[in-house]
Amino acid sequence: MATDIAADAHAWIRVEGAREHNLKNVSLSIPKRRLTVFTGVSGSGKSSLVFATIAAESQRLINETYSAFVQGFMPTLARPDVDVLEGITTAILVDQERMGANARSTVGTVTDANALLRILFSRLGEPFVGSPQAFSFNIPTVQGKGAITIGGVTTRRTFSQTGGMCPRCEGMGTVSDVDIHQLFDATKSLNEGAITIPGYTAGGWSVRLYAESGFVDASKPIGEYSEKELHDFLYRQPTKVKINGINLTYEGLVPRIQKSMLSKDVESLQPHIRAFVERAVAFATCPECGGTRLNEGARSSRIRGISIADAFAMQISDLAAWVGELDEPTVAPLLTSLRQLLDSFVDIGLGYLSLDRPSGTLSGGEAQRTKMIRHLGSSLTDITYVFDEPTVGLHPHDIQRMNELLQQLRDKGNTVLVVEHKPEAIEIADHVVDLGPGAGSAGGEICFEGTVEGLRASGTVTGRHLDDRAQLKSSVRAHKGAIEVRGASTHNLKDVDVDVPLGVLTVVTGVAGSGKSSLIHGSVAGRDGVVAIDQSAIRGSRRSNPATYTGMLEPIRKAFAKANGVKPALFSANSEGACPNCNGAGFITTDLGPMASVETVCEVCEGKRFDASVLEYTLGGKDISDVLAMSVTEAAEHFASGEAKTPAAHTILSRLSDVGLGYLQIGQPLTTLSGGERQRLKLATHLGEKGGVYILDEPTSGLHLADVDQLLGLLDRLVDSGKSVIVIEHHQAVMAHADWIIDIGPGAGHDGGRVVFEGTPADLIADRSTLTGQFLAEYVGA
Repeated sequence: MATDIAADAHAWIRVEGAREHNLKNVSLSIPKRRLTVFTGVSGSGKSSLVFATIAAESQRLINETYSAFVQGFMPTLARPDVDVLEGITTAILVDQERMGANARSTVGTVTDANALLRILFSRLGEPFVGSPQAFSFNIPTVQGKGAITIGGVTTRRTFSQTGGMCPRCEGMGTVSDVDIHQLFDATKSLNEGAITIPGYTAGGWSVRLYAESGFVDASKPIGEYSEKELHDFLYRQPTKVKINGINLTYEGLVPRIQKSMLSKDVESLQPHIRAFVERAVAFATCPECGGTRLNEGARSSRIRGISIADAFAMQISDLAAWVGELDEPTVAPLLTSLRQLLDSFVDIGLGYLSLDRPSGTLSGGEAQRTKMIRHLGSSLTDITYVFDEPTVGLHPHDIQRMNELLQQLRDKGNTVLVVEHKPEAIEIADHVVDLGPGAGSAGGEICFEGTVEGLRASGTVTGRHLDDRAQLKSSVRAHKGAIEVRGASTHNLKDVDVDVPLGVLTVVTGVAGSGKSSLIHGSVAGRDGVVAIDQSAIRGSRRSNPATYTGMLEPIRKAFAKANGVKPALFSANSEGACPNCNGAGFITTDLGPMASVETVCEVCEGKRFDASVLEYTLGGKDISDVLAMSVTEAAEHFASGEAKTPAAHTILSRLSDVGLGYLQIGQPLTTLSGGERQRLKLATHLGEKGGVYILDEPTSGLHLADVDQLLGLLDRLVDSGKSVIVIEHHQAVMAHADWIIDIGPGAGHDGGRVVFEGTPADLIADRSTLTGQFLAEYVGA
């Protein structure tokens, strides 16, 4: 392979002096039109090199080809910190970022499948109800009159638009009933903080809009409002008002929260807002459209007895079969495109989804594979495709299919760059780049470049662990009771009865889409004493860091305040202690219009974020900026004893060490953490919650081979401390380590939803009647 391209300088992506995040002046050459896998422990710098350097520069250069006017409407991208970056081509990122939180976004809308079906039904559907927009649940049917001016002549005309939106639920599929008594405390006035909605703080702009509007008396308890005042407060239509000389739009509290909170997918909301919505709002399936989002006209038109609502609700593998049976020469090109698109869903292992599935409910792995679909049939070549752990969420049975798809993209003449931990995915690489040797400040170097066989013999952490295989435990723990699940029917579950044992490590397995999460999150999570840790993303700005996210900074600030006799607020860069020049950001941003903004380290605080007077206060010989620059391990030692002893902070730091984040700086922005680091940070935070049962959803996501043993040790410690641990997992090492396995299947979608095995890992291997049993037997060499 190397001899084919060695003589051609244009056959390489050449990187010199890359210093993004923790990269230490990295230089390397990556072969084009090959499949290169980037390995290394979580936080070693893989994403910094592939995403933040190579892909980011490609995107920046593409944006620069547009006019300055067009660039003004595009996000501004700064040049990565790298000396030389040559040979890069157009990069397409296929990452694990969750899809938009818009409640109107579905699998069908984000892949254009809905658009193709709408055209199909507008041509073949009987009775004929209109153009493609007549089948869109995002377009309302409206009629009215308006004016149009052409050449100075104004003409009034009647206009109409026929859309497919259900008028009752406005295309949402659900209707909401707001409990107004959850919105405010009727015994208080607005000035006293009557509104109980998150973000509506007395004195803040959200409340001042109501208090100073003139429509209500801000000093009178809401319970004493007249009928008109209460109506204006809760339901008044948008009205222009002027407050302190500023023109604002006043709107009743109910429609305002409907637009700001209820228009988004509830699962995507921040936890405290989601808790409020779940408490204050009752959601029900729309009685008029039955949850299809479509009006009666759109639902009435059919092709061979199937309406477009039926098509949206079908399992995609069934829909592909139905479309494959249609034979209509007048729409032949359309049918070809639709068949190819639906077949791509099946090929990529997502045939169990339906097009009406809200996109915000997809897991990170499902979202990544959904994004991948639009590229599978592309005729473009010489593209650089960048993937972030494409095997996440995949059963070992499905990884082989994913590997084939990555190889297909390469064989079309594209460069494929993959960040991966799974040995099965590393095995197919033409070229491997291993970063490390450690994580964070201990990483950021190239430890190995070459073939997979070369990696095995390299002696690097990845090379040493590439062929690791966990063994079955010699004995398993005994159950101590069980959580009974009876008649579970969430999503594709088929009236499942199962006992989930307590006091042991239970692993729930099955192919993607078999019903694992539906069973555990739908029937076990939510019970008293159960702590569920799902895969929802961590939210936080550049000002958020592990210290703020875990709550550790609060006891640290109080300890500093007590030791120095001052207020805790001084030790927050987001409050009174902030550097006045950069407002606690640590850098100054200069806006250059259509060009990328420039960030420079604040000259006053030198990036420390705090006012100089604050840094005069110390605790154990360290100021607050010194503490935030410490690693978890260093901070744990600092707050363990002596003057700086802070038990509350030390407890949190110990949990962070337990999940393998000892190297992380406690003041490092959350936005710079890798996917694996964010997952484990979330796990560490939940470990402090009270509860006898822990549910973990694929905790090996983003974990290096060398870190899996540490995770297994953590799971053992939890069980040995008296907890019951339920893990939804595909990793065979976790399966082998289980005390009990519940296997869901046998397939995905309507081919799954049943318990196909219950027992010990040894029994599963001996049985070998399920896909999981066969792959686990192969893994342990049985």
